[in-house]
Amino acid sequence: MNAKIIGIGKYIPEKVLTNHDLEKMVETSDDWITTRTGIKERHIAADNETTSSMGAEAAKRAIEMSGLSPEDIDMTIFASITPDMPFPASACLVQDILKLPKTATVDIEAACSGFIYGLSMAYAYIASGIYKNVLVIAAETMSRFVDWEDRNTCVLFGDGAGAAVVSATDNPDEGFLGFKLGGDGFYKDFLYVPAGGSYRPANMETVEEGLHYIKMDGNATFKVAVKTMANVLDELLIEKGISKEAISIVIPHQANERIDLAVADRLKIPREKFFLNLHKYGNTSAGTIPIALCEAYEEGRIKKGDLVAFVAFGGGFTWGASLLKW
Repeated sequence: MNAKIIGIGKYIPEKVLTNHDLEKMVETSDDWITTRTGIKERHIAADNETTSSMGAEAAKRAIEMSGLSPEDIDMTIFASITPDMPFPASACLVQDILKLPKTATVDIEAACSGFIYGLSMAYAYIASGIYKNVLVIAAETMSRFVDWEDRNTCVLFGDGAGAAVVSATDNPDEGFLGFKLGGDGFYKDFLYVPAGGSYRPANMETVEEGLHYIKMDGNATFKVAVKTMANVLDELLIEKGISKEAISIVIPHQANERIDLAVADRLKIPREKFFLNLHKYGNTSAGTIPIALCEAYEEGRIKKGDLVAFVAFGGGFTWGASLLKW
């Protein structure tokens, strides 16, 4: 038994924060941001929006596209590094919002690789025969973990959500062809939020020191990201005996345009096969791939029979790649 995606959905907050808006907030410029990242604007969640509420809306749309009813969902997997609260799990919150069956719910934290990790888990549960229909959600409210006085990080991130319904199939001409995942905690201090957990619980000192905001070594992360993303996708293709020429479209994690284009060049895959939309949304962490998947599908870039490649890299560091016959 294999698994395939039968429904996708996204949710983007209405509020837009442009590079010109940021020029009024920190010492930066539209040209500086665009040249170094490719980002022109990002969306910011409203005060009454949360990671779980955005994830629920994306999930609702994915379920509607799938043709299933909420009662058909056997499991909900929620990928995020910006949950509403430490617990309960965001998957439980979505289950309540959408009135899903009282079945398995779990959150995973793999940063920007979260959606691929979630898809791999859905595939494993389905291939093993445990479940038939698994809802995978990836949502982030990055704006609430950004130091808006730090021009090196505040220009990068945005908010948004994406979701997919993964279901069983016995058709050999469709579905997932493989996954390759990895991680290396050696780089834990290159991209992280220092406080707010059990190691450094929230207190006046951590708040005053801004330790609840994202900290990043941008140059070091850039170098590791390019090499690792290229390697993991290349290794998966070799492992599965699939040529690069067979790929119809690559949907990479949307963190930095220069990273994704460097990955394309390193793999010798035409740049036009890489679908990029980060100029509109910035880095929504785990949300970037499902949001981009929805847009690529809506624009007619993905059709039945296409070979779709996903590849991501994020804090941890974590990384992953997947191949899917649409």
